[in-house]
Amino acid sequence: MTGWRIRDYHADDVDGILRLWEQMLASNGEPVYGLSDVLASCAKDHAVVAVTGDHVVGAAIGRVAHAQGWVVFLATTADVRGTGIGSSLLAALETRMAADGISKLSALMPAAETRVGAFLNQGFELKKDLHYFERHIPVQREELKLLAELGGRVLPRGLWEAVGGMTAEKDLLERRVVMPLAQAQLADRFGVVPPRAIVLFGPPGTGKTTFAKAIASRLEWSFVEVFPSRLATHPGGLAGALRETFTAIAELEHAVVFIDEVEEIASHRQGDPPSPTQGVTNELLKIIPLFREQSGRLLICATNFIRSLDAAFLRHGRFDYVIPIGLPDEQAREAIWQRYIPEAAVGVDASTLVAMTEGFSPADIEYAARKASQSALETAVLSGTDDPQGPRLDDYVAAISATRATVSAEVAAEFWEDIETVGRL
Repeated sequence: MTGWRIRDYHADDVDGILRLWEQMLASNGEPVYGLSDVLASCAKDHAVVAVTGDHVVGAAIGRVAHAQGWVVFLATTADVRGTGIGSSLLAALETRMAADGISKLSALMPAAETRVGAFLNQGFELKKDLHYFERHIPVQREELKLLAELGGRVLPRGLWEAVGGMTAEKDLLERRVVMPLAQAQLADRFGVVPPRAIVLFGPPGTGKTTFAKAIASRLEWSFVEVFPSRLATHPGGLAGALRETFTAIAELEHAVVFIDEVEEIASHRQGDPPSPTQGVTNELLKIIPLFREQSGRLLICATNFIRSLDAAFLRHGRFDYVIPIGLPDEQAREAIWQRYIPEAAVGVDASTLVAMTEGFSPADIEYAARKASQSALETAVLSGTDDPQGPRLDDYVAAISATRATVSAEVAAEFWEDIETVGRL
């Protein structure tokens, strides 16, 4: 007599599964599948338990993906080991999973696991020289619907690495913003409070939006851009729409929230009677402290005209950092030009273009590059040659000469003054 019997899992067996899980953690460390996966498979997939009376002394849980079956969990109490209980649980589990048409049943376990006899006795083959790879999906399925309703999205990985040049800005953002958020537990041990809200300021077209998206990509958090102009048609007005939007954002586990040209809703409050935007500014000033109370999220506000922002908006306690984003340096301009010079280009030295476009914003460089390509296309088509040539250096020189820089010398000078007066690094 074994003293135990095997039956199908019942919902009231969950306490027994939890006890087995705790015993497994105490003896073997963290298993491959998490507790949430185990409990989900108990409810939705296949599970059998071994019981002595009403006491659960063992369990085997599996799931099926196409024709592949996986053993998610196999555990027994110490007092019944060596009685064949593990092999019997696997056999019972396989019988139930066979009805789903599986052609293979597999199991993953930590390398330190020594109790493999049940698998070997049941005819499993121990595979050698295999690597197990794992990646946690940052945004779960239940969040995707809410994210879509907010107009947000999950940005592709690699945007941070794709930002060429801008070494000083990237390094500052990495150390001040990304590092404490990505290493939250370590930051807490060191007494570092991760940032909850930052302002990026600088001349138009310098890449503030690009950096906001890159931060979201780097953290692998949802990205939600709030467009005040789109919220203005809300029945409750812009202030009500902002309040509802941020209430919905609070339901996301992680999020980078981006407001571009924030000066439109946070400009200086003055005048009698109050300006139409004063109520919106007041609402935003109320929202930010509430937003800061939630972990796993970051508010990024960007502005081209930081001098126009209300003084209360920028004070300590609302924004952790006020970070300047200036015009691209040589390395950044090189990376931008390389992005837009096609393979068909003939005799184009990017370093020449970099030197000619000092003071250009990324948008200015893109405009000049596209203008050069368009000019070369027109020349090729109108010439009627059988083997048309791609853009040449002359095309780019002409395009650069015809491009007016977005940022004037006066605006650039004001930017450097703003770094000294309002920058918070």
